[in-house]
Amino acid sequence: MLQPRILLQQSQNTSCRYLSIRQNLTRSYATVAQPVKVEPPLPTTGFAPPPALDEVNATFMMRTYKPRTPGVRHLRRPINDHLWKGRPFLPLTFAKKGHGKGGRNNSGRVTIRHRGGGHKRRIRTVDFLRMVPGPHTVERIEHDPGRSAHIALLNEEATGRKSYIVAAEGMRAGDVVQSYRAGIPKDLLDSMGGFVDPGVLAAKTAWRGNCLPLHMIPIGTIIYNVGSTRGKGAVFCRSAGTHAVVISKDDEGTKGGNKYVNVRLQSGEIRKVSRDACATIGVASNPNYQHRQLGKAGRKRWLNIRPTVRGLAMNAADHPHGGGRGKSKGNVNPVSPWGMPAKGGYKTRKVRKPNKWVVTARERNHGKRRVK
Repeated sequence: MLQPRILLQQSQNTSCRYLSIRQNLTRSYATVAQPVKVEPPLPTTGFAPPPALDEVNATFMMRTYKPRTPGVRHLRRPINDHLWKGRPFLPLTFAKKGHGKGGRNNSGRVTIRHRGGGHKRRIRTVDFLRMVPGPHTVERIEHDPGRSAHIALLNEEATGRKSYIVAAEGMRAGDVVQSYRAGIPKDLLDSMGGFVDPGVLAAKTAWRGNCLPLHMIPIGTIIYNVGSTRGKGAVFCRSAGTHAVVISKDDEGTKGGNKYVNVRLQSGEIRKVSRDACATIGVASNPNYQHRQLGKAGRKRWLNIRPTVRGLAMNAADHPHGGGRGKSKGNVNPVSPWGMPAKGGYKTRKVRKPNKWVVTARERNHGKRRVK
């Protein structure tokens, strides 16, 4: 039912003598004609800050469907025709347990509301460390039901060992990526004359999909899958379309020595991370994920999400907002079913003990409208 309708449009323009051929054509209902305003695609490699937004020409295409049924009338999907259409690489997956629990703990009580009834899944084992050196060939780009970004299946050329990584935007099958966390390869060092030239090193290593320590990445480079400490995996910018920018590096005269690199996250927060932490060049794949529309309530149920009932629609015994005549919650501030304030809860952030890794905190409006 959800196939391109190009053939159907051609058959309607065909003359009557080709009626028998027209009846054998596949009926399809999808079309790609939905311009949506969005940020322009960011360069995956390069040593400059992200370009300024162009509000006039910042459009892209979403896949829409002919409304043969009400469930596809408002269905919008990103166009990802390059994704693998088969099963995942099973040795790198394991079954997800707890589908039938519906958010319940071992005593049968619901501890997480609005869960249950979703499709069975297998969890993909994704390599966030990227410690294995040498060239790796991208075999295919796959959809991962457990995350918003796409994943890439890599094949190590030396041993044939396979692994999954979070794919970069623009990465396709046949690309070759490497990891330089274990050090600079000898052949690369010999090509630079036996000593490290930062400019030449960046030109040969800072390519889309390559994993490098942050001290090897030039200032202004767009990165994702950013780590925080040495020897551990990525913890920041792992969702679809996310990225960070390297903005500065500590010099030798800085207190503590040349240990840290300052990275600006998408929230505007500038964070200090270890110079030996990992980062991947580029932008996380599937940047148009945020513009999708499920089209019907049933697709939410397939994703293991059950309906959410407003407290205002409940009885007084079930919620603090319930009861009363008409749509009235009483003269009370919005709270959860257990009395916790709904607008952020209670303040728990310690004023005299800020996060030492945050150089510049992100802008917080505390529920108020920002002044542009």
